Amino acid sequence: MRIAVSGSIATDHLMVFPGSFAEQLITEMVERVSLSFLADKLEVRRGGVAANICLGLGRLGMRPVLVGAAGIDFSDYGALLREAGVDTSSVRVSETLHTARFVCTTDADQNQIATFYAGAMAEAHRIDLAEVHRRTGGFDLLLVGADDPAAMLRHTATARSLGIPFAADPSQQLARLDMRQIRSLVDGAHILFTNEYESALLRERAGWSEEDVLVRVGTWVTTYGVDGVQIATAGGHRLNVPAVPTADVADPTGAGDAFRAGFLAGLVWQLSYQRAAQLGCALATLVLESVGTQEYMVLTSDLLVRIRRVYGDESAREIEPWLSGRPELV
Repeated sequence: MRIAVSGSIATDHLMVFPGSFAEQLITEMVERVSLSFLADKLEVRRGGVAANICLGLGRLGMRPVLVGAAGIDFSDYGALLREAGVDTSSVRVSETLHTARFVCTTDADQNQIATFYAGAMAEAHRIDLAEVHRRTGGFDLLLVGADDPAAMLRHTATARSLGIPFAADPSQQLARLDMRQIRSLVDGAHILFTNEYESALLRERAGWSEEDVLVRVGTWVTTYGVDGVQIATAGGHRLNVPAVPTADVADPTGAGDAFRAGFLAGLVWQLSYQRAAQLGCALATLVLESVGTQEYMVLTSDLLVRIRRVYGDESAREIEPWLSGRPELV
């Protein structure tokens, strides 16, 4: 089973505000907000949801296909992704624009305020997914992540026409999409990924109830941060998987992407949804403990210790054969 991931490729500018955003908001003035936060730290890192997910898959031994648009400054970034096992041959490199920029400030409560500049990502809609599918020998699942909205819609339509199962992961772009677009991206998805806030926003923007969403997707995976993950299906079945706790949170940016990488790797290995989510949660914790979305190390022994500690020996035994014997990647 081979996975393609479409979505953003970006450079992240990560800042830390030592106070609380909530304490700066005046309820009576929320419609006329004008705030500036003095950040203590700035880290410039490589990121983008599609690149983050692909790198996580690569570090777990997969060879995912990255589908996205990058800028004239992509050369070094592309080399690092290829070294991690990512197929970057389907990345469109702009001749004039720079790679997208993600500017994010995190407060002491791990809340975030972010702005995204598209840059070269605006050219992503020019990528022909059918050609990518043909040239790469085909893939069995396409994750449609946050990207240029026209590209997200085009890739989803192409996946439907080619009969490729797809996972919908609109995430940050929900704020830009209208009802028709959201419904088009979600309807018929094999898997739908959201976090807790995005779950509520998606229902509001799509005009659907939770039941309406579930009858249109195979599986809905919702992440709840420290409260773990819920997996729901149209049949009414719900599975709750606790997070892997850590006392060393450095930066939450990219944890959701790492979860998706672990979860998708579990599906490739034909693990149950429960085991796939457990692997995803363990990988997400590694990202939480590092600054940046791609700076974490993947050590098989460490990953299994975390899984065994939180989920028990049986979980570790079922996941271990897929991790053992793989090179230790960093």
